[in-house]
Amino acid sequence: MSTAPVIETQRLVLRVPQAGDFDRYAELLADEEACRYIGGHQPRAAAWRKFLQMPGAWAVQGFAMFSVVEKSSGLWLGHVGPWRPEDWPGTEVGWSLHPDAWGKGYATEAAEAAIDWAFAQLGWDEVIHCIDPANAPSWRLAMRLGSRNRGPGRVPPPYEDATIDIWGQTRQEWSARRERGG
Repeated sequence: MSTAPVIETQRLVLRVPQAGDFDRYAELLADEEACRYIGGHQPRAAAWRKFLQMPGAWAVQGFAMFSVVEKSSGLWLGHVGPWRPEDWPGTEVGWSLHPDAWGKGYATEAAEAAIDWAFAQLGWDEVIHCIDPANAPSWRLAMRLGSRNRGPGRVPPPYEDATIDIWGQTRQEWSARRERGG
């Protein structure tokens, strides 16, 4: 993966996940509140298997969620970026952040960079976000990004019983918002 992208924002580095990110990822998946809407908390061994999904998707698909790292400290903050498993309802840019990264604007900063990248590098025509209707912080983030709630949706097994709304916007809507300075 020598050609793997690295994106820098004012405070963050977005890059392909590395083995050194795992301890913080395992902490994220051990936190019941942090995992409430992303499949539930998991023990370390299960977290390792789930962690490997992102570097695997990078290797096979050429894209996946980025590891988000704070520039000033080198601390892994979470995953943000493009995600499209088989039978997914669309081209998603998703997020999950470690609880100590919440409320600092990191998710917005990283998601904006990831959406820019997905439109420019992957050629996507739209982005969606699959969000549990009870997950107010995520739908507030989707709104900050300019996405609208398009209504109920479904994701494939093993999460087919999950309640989700599909939020999203087109490339044109994103571009117009960015031109306005949003």
